[in-house]
Amino acid sequence: MWKERIKSALDQQCIDNRYRQRVICHAAGSSINIEVDGEQYLNFSSNDYLGLAHHPRLQVAAARGAEDYGVGSGGSPHVTGYSRPLAQLETRLAHWLGYDRAILYPSGFTANQAVIKVLIEKGDLIIADRLSHASLMEAAILSPGRLHRFKHNDLASLESYLKRYHQSPIDSTSPHPLQLVVTEGLFSMDGDGAPLEEIAEITQRYGAILMVDDAHGVGIVGDGGRGSCNKAGIKPEILIVTFGKAFGMSGAAVLLSEELAEYFVQFSRPLIYSTAIPPMQAVILDETISLLESDEGEARRQKLATNIAYFRQEMEKMFTHLRAALSVELNAELSDGSIFPYLIPSESAIQPLVIGEEKMALALSAALKAEGIWISAIRPPTVPPKSARLRITITADHQEMMIDHLIAKLMQSIKLLLREEQESRREDNRAGANNA
Repeated sequence: MWKERIKSALDQQCIDNRYRQRVICHAAGSSINIEVDGEQYLNFSSNDYLGLAHHPRLQVAAARGAEDYGVGSGGSPHVTGYSRPLAQLETRLAHWLGYDRAILYPSGFTANQAVIKVLIEKGDLIIADRLSHASLMEAAILSPGRLHRFKHNDLASLESYLKRYHQSPIDSTSPHPLQLVVTEGLFSMDGDGAPLEEIAEITQRYGAILMVDDAHGVGIVGDGGRGSCNKAGIKPEILIVTFGKAFGMSGAAVLLSEELAEYFVQFSRPLIYSTAIPPMQAVILDETISLLESDEGEARRQKLATNIAYFRQEMEKMFTHLRAALSVELNAELSDGSIFPYLIPSESAIQPLVIGEEKMALALSAALKAEGIWISAIRPPTVPPKSARLRITITADHQEMMIDHLIAKLMQSIKLLLREEQESRREDNRAGANNA
């Protein structure tokens, strides 16, 4: 029976410590303070990096947009949903980011999938960074093209696939097969950036198309917040920007040439058959760009950068103290570092604290929630096995005292959990010795 298959899959998620649950969060006035089940938490899991989701200017723009245009688009962009605010936003995005055209999509997931769906035919090659977003990987796997995943940020690995393709082309139904190289400006789970300048050079040398998903970079880095590609001085053929992070909203856009844009308008089914974003949303996003370009936008980016640097500096001190304390208390049994958490190097708002086992990551997340701090545990398959983590996100709205409080509670909770884990291992070893 099909119900048994569903039940079995759900049961296995619980066994593997991978069962996902949605919680109802209420953010009143700021994304860094949330309420869940009547309890207040300091939030270190928000993607609202610049703290714009509750900005008064954007709230005024929302009210103005709703009054002038209503709250819905009323149709797909190819019927009656392509309103003046949408057209104006596309034009402004294209000008702001240095492209001929921009095309709006309801979400970053949809935009990423739309690119793969519209471009890839049988015989085409997709070469994607191994840590590319799930939306890109899913679309690539389901496409008629061939997918290769190069080692994360490994230029030699990328070039080896392009070289191999040029030496032995895939049989193609198209007279003009293409190779699409896919990467991200900033990676969502590790927080590190791609070597975009070098990737662009290799891609161009082999005549391939470069697609960069800059969901976590646009608004944050580059001149006036123009993103990772602007910062690297490159212009990929296809640039994806999303509005659910620094913009404090939702939705996405694909930036591309005039000819490619017309190709999308003619053949992109996710564009043709989806309801257009509301004009009210476009009004808000247009105001957001103005804010990002302003002195206030620059000040918020600087505050975010300062907070990130402070967090990493204080975490390094915390790890030093923690290792010293535990090496004494546990008789240096942690010398191999096998169960000691670590921060992945990252200069972005995403600061991943790798724990290892799913149960340990869940336990640490729960311990912090008991202290009034909200940080979600990220587990496989979102991240590789044995690399479950707390995905800590720093925002411009956080204050130093909040970061200090987080680090103090992290040290307290990690110390307790490592003691418990070490005692559990000792008991297992004693039991094994007794059974020998």
